[in-house]
Amino acid sequence: MPVADLPRAVAFYEAVGFSRDAEFSNDEAAWMVVSEHIRVMLLTHAKFVEFSPKPVCDTSKALEVLHSLTCESRERVDELVRRAIAAGGTTIEEAQDYGFMYHHGFVDPDGHCWGLNHIVATPAA
Repeated sequence: MPVADLPRAVAFYEAVGFSRDAEFSNDEAAWMVVSEHIRVMLLTHAKFVEFSPKPVCDTSKALEVLHSLTCESRERVDELVRRAIAAGGTTIEEAQDYGFMYHHGFVDPDGHCWGLNHIVATPAA
């Protein structure tokens, strides 16, 4: 994900509860560990454009992607949103309870959106 200020982005995601893998991080990139199987690479804008033929999205005007994570409980969803807001993020909606799924999310300081879900049951077909 392209970020305008790498140290600020790392501090934000560490406050949310992710950790930085120092082996794959430097002044231009930080590999953030979300879970045992999920990693997110934060790149400065200058480094990001080395990997993409397209310009960095202006997230104040457009949504580039919606990241989505499934959490083990409603409480975990709410905890991550609380941490994100305390660290300088925002939310664009109230929590939603669809019966089979609980959903909420946050937006990081660079405008990247994260949807957080706790699946209670598979919806009826």
